[in-house]
Amino acid sequence: MEETLRPARPLTRRSWLKACVTGLAAVSLPALAKPQAARQLSFRHLHTGETLSVNYFQHGRYDPRALKAVNHLLRDFRTDEVFPIAPALLDQLFAVHRLIGSDAPFEIISAYRSPATNAMLHRASSGVASGSLHMQGKAIDIRLADTRTRHVRDVALKLGAGGVGYYASSDFVHLDIGRVRRW
Repeated sequence: MEETLRPARPLTRRSWLKACVTGLAAVSLPALAKPQAARQLSFRHLHTGETLSVNYFQHGRYDPRALKAVNHLLRDFRTDEVFPIAPALLDQLFAVHRLIGSDAPFEIISAYRSPATNAMLHRASSGVASGSLHMQGKAIDIRLADTRTRHVRDVALKLGAGGVGYYASSDFVHLDIGRVRRW
């Protein structure tokens, strides 16, 4: 019996990117590989002192009551405005926490920002984007008490799930679910 070899398909940019994304997801997101597995997050808001530990995803779906509690905790603490936090951002936090192996809750510096709050912060600092993803519930500034922020940054960068900003002098990491970029 004679074997016939087929010529290899040429590697296109699209097929290469698809292979990279598939491989990265398989390697980087083992915690999310089981869609039925519960996903839990714990938070401590540094400005309000509030804490929350919640299973935000269980039985194959996001829990609306848990998401409501997360939305409240991650509200604009300056105005008390509540806004829906994107579940994909919670999944990103879950994956980072799991990959690090931390036992500490996420310490929240900033999550949702109202347009008024964001405009005020933008006027005060060139480091605040006028169109920040914080205003869409798609960004969060965090740290973990048991992990160097540099390591949180490195893990988030390897995950490749969105933007990662590292603020060493302020000791926090910005994570968002926008396009992949770093600063």
